[in-house]
Amino acid sequence: MQIQLGFSPCPNDTFIFDALIHQRIDTGNLTFKAVMEDVEALNRMALRGELEMTKLSFHALGHMLDKYQLLDAGSALGKGVGPLLIARKPLSREEIIKGPIAIPGKYTTANFLLGLAYPEAKNKVEILFSDIEDAVLSGKVTAGLIIHENRFTYQDKGLVKLIDCGEFWESKTGLPIPLGGICVRRDLPDAVKQDINRLLRQSVEYAFANPKESLPFIRAHAQEMEEEVMYKHIELYVNDYSVDLGAEGRKAVAKMFEKAVELELIPAFEGEVFVKEG
Repeated sequence: MQIQLGFSPCPNDTFIFDALIHQRIDTGNLTFKAVMEDVEALNRMALRGELEMTKLSFHALGHMLDKYQLLDAGSALGKGVGPLLIARKPLSREEIIKGPIAIPGKYTTANFLLGLAYPEAKNKVEILFSDIEDAVLSGKVTAGLIIHENRFTYQDKGLVKLIDCGEFWESKTGLPIPLGGICVRRDLPDAVKQDINRLLRQSVEYAFANPKESLPFIRAHAQEMEEEVMYKHIELYVNDYSVDLGAEGRKAVAKMFEKAVELELIPAFEGEVFVKEG
């Protein structure tokens, strides 16, 4: 059976999926076809139910819990890994709220976290995450919400940090920040979902045990990213939670959904969020 697998070209995703895509591990009767897109594009493809398995922002998953379930492996959670709000100069709260603010997508977890810190900020412009720094520099927007490798490069361009939205989340909850997870469509047979869960964990474990093997795949999709930034990116977003969410990771995800329902950002859902282990 072939599984359409959606993930981004970012180093953390290519690192964890290399063994699965290239069958460095035994995938049995399952094969995985890569569909590589920006996370917000994946979010929107999943809203249409186009992918059997995909990386999703947790905010987006909250809108799709009737269609997708979360796997235990592959998630990006952590401390000190949240999105940063940046500008050309320090701004007052009133100036930030006035905007416009560039965001990497309506359904991104970054936008959800920004909403927690600045619920009054409604003047937002959706821009591809890699173009946000330039939009701030050009004055097209007052501030920009950056994710991924841009958190390592904004200072080199003379930009300043207004707030770390991840730190804001941590200060309020004491929990790691749930950024993105790997999900499977609910209509897949339970046995297939459990096999995928197991294989993804093996792929992450293989990547940790054999980090050099995935480098050609990572480099091929990292565009012009400097190698040092590429490694920092992986270290930041791939950790023990990527192998297995564990109790704390599951608690953080549940807290995010609880907060989002309270703020009426996602619909309430009563079913099972996680794929049950076989």
